[in-house]
Amino acid sequence: MALDLHDYVASIPDYPEKGVIFRDISPLMGDGAAYKQATNEIVNYARDKGVEMIVGPEARGFIVGCPVAYELGVGFAPARKKGKLPRPTIKATYDLEYGTSSLYLHKDAVKPGQRVLVTDDLLATGGTISATIDLVEELGGIVVGTAFIIELKDMHGRDKIKDYDMLSLMKY
Repeated sequence: MALDLHDYVASIPDYPEKGVIFRDISPLMGDGAAYKQATNEIVNYARDKGVEMIVGPEARGFIVGCPVAYELGVGFAPARKKGKLPRPTIKATYDLEYGTSSLYLHKDAVKPGQRVLVTDDLLATGGTISATIDLVEELGGIVVGTAFIIELKDMHGRDKIKDYDMLSLMKY
């Protein structure tokens, strides 16, 4: 019987600031059955898409993407913050509420024509995932889907990546 993954998300009011409800997936990751179910749902989605590579942004995209890549027997490439990757990289900049940030990907992380799934723990405004998609496409990869454990509907991140197929395991 399938678990209700909502039961494994802690909702913390007024964190990191007043008026925000933080959705914490730590309980989900801490429960073997729940983590396995969430991972398997993304694996099945990726398998149906013929995914050849997983790319996830720092750091929770690693938590989601690595077990999916392992199960599929494909590679995983981390999109990281400045100064974290030791070899030549490409860069994508995206807007934050107050300012900008950037993600970097090794220049050889994705091969031209490679079918890529972009993963993260949570879709909010879509800035991070949009930047990750830009990196993949700059290298010639084909983003065949995006996958998230949680989607925050009121943040409208889906609008920013509306041209891409998407799986959200839970919506708030």
